Amino acid sequence: MDAAREHFLNISRRQFLSQSAGSIIAALGATAMGSLPGEVLAQDAASGALGKPHFAPKAKRIIFLHQNGAPSHHDLFDYKPEMNKLRGQDLRTMPQVFNNQRITGMTSGQSTLPIAPSPFKFNKHDNGGDGVWLSELLPHTASIAKELCLVRSMHTQSINHAPGVTMFQTGHEQPGRPSMGAWLSYGLGSANKDLPAFVVMISQGKGQPQALFSRLWGAAFLPSEHQGTVMRSGKDPILFLNNPEKMTRQQRRYMLDMLGELNEQAHAEHGDRETLARIQQYEMAYRMQMSVPDLVDLSDEDESTFKLYGPDARKPGTYAYNALMARRMAERGVRFIQLYHRGWDQHQDIPGQLPMQCKDTDRPSAALVKDLKRRGLLDETLVVWGGEFGRTAYSQGDLNAKKYGRDHHPRCFSIWMAGGGIKPGTVYGQTDEIGYNITENPMHVHDLHATMLHLLGIDHERLTFRYQGRRFRLTDVHGHVAKDILA
Repeated sequence: MDAAREHFLNISRRQFLSQSAGSIIAALGATAMGSLPGEVLAQDAASGALGKPHFAPKAKRIIFLHQNGAPSHHDLFDYKPEMNKLRGQDLRTMPQVFNNQRITGMTSGQSTLPIAPSPFKFNKHDNGGDGVWLSELLPHTASIAKELCLVRSMHTQSINHAPGVTMFQTGHEQPGRPSMGAWLSYGLGSANKDLPAFVVMISQGKGQPQALFSRLWGAAFLPSEHQGTVMRSGKDPILFLNNPEKMTRQQRRYMLDMLGELNEQAHAEHGDRETLARIQQYEMAYRMQMSVPDLVDLSDEDESTFKLYGPDARKPGTYAYNALMARRMAERGVRFIQLYHRGWDQHQDIPGQLPMQCKDTDRPSAALVKDLKRRGLLDETLVVWGGEFGRTAYSQGDLNAKKYGRDHHPRCFSIWMAGGGIKPGTVYGQTDEIGYNITENPMHVHDLHATMLHLLGIDHERLTFRYQGRRFRLTDVHGHVAKDILA
């Protein structure tokens, strides 16, 4: 009933605007648009809804390296030597740790939940402070330890992938909220009129792929021009960007001008904000016809750069290639760069699959941080690496078999951040002796979002959008800035 009522109220508003005040709106619209509508609208998009940040920002942009499927913190970042002594012990016999907490149906039926220490070695690395323990699977990440803030106390309420990723990307488990990048595009606008403010790239690893949905980079109820633009591998990185066969650029310009005039008339008559969004998207596509070929042309990269990222950096569609592209976008002022790398859902073969997945991502992730730093971009670019939740301290399957996995674990997991106003060489948060519960400085996904926005000069409580009678924001009614990790 509420949806139907909203629908008919919207019809009434449109009728009022078009019939009772159409001439006034048309006059105001013509004045606002001016003689060059595409150019004027591009300027509006560039400024963003906020006009300017709430306070001086530490970062200008974000590169979010989402490891889709949930990397195992026990095997990568959260060293727990005590687990060796507890190997095989049933977690259910440890009430001080396990208190009938929620687990998935994939392991709830197991006769035991045996504690599974990591089969991989950990080494302590100099981070400019007390040192940090990292897995042998991450030698390249270890080389940037002094740049990292390792957060070991992330947590979320989502125990399955779809709501977990949706929570990380939109601040809510249920679909229907704008993504992080869309919020930033809406709030701060674009720093480059020839490229989108928000770009998405996807790569596939060696493990089990989890589904990705366009809602993860969607704009939801925000104006649709703020949704992420997906850049693909292949000769057409962005779909429908090229002109149809035999259409010249001049003909395209003429067509867009005519189409823009028609859309302006439609907006003046009906007042539909999506009409303006359509004009902006057409204009952006026209400008990207020139900017995207330059962006994806790697001929200006020297051999030392390809050596830094690894041989896959020359192969479109790989994680290494996307990481290099992320740096090129950062140079060109793209506001939010989202990389998804699938394959971290290791339910059956942690010993065999995790090393291959780390080999895909370890070198390029570290290379991105090093590359940004050597080009003077790291201080103004926030890099975030992590998945939607962690993995269990107990094994899924027979611990004594050659192949066993770990189930989903949202109660605690690890991510890392670098650059963009984050305090380098730090470890934030602690977990218990088996990495099952947080014991110090918990950080919820809402807190991470609040901190990210803060680094961009945004008060997360003041970046809002009114929809269906209430003001929405990325952090909903939650979120605290983690001030202890700010430089």
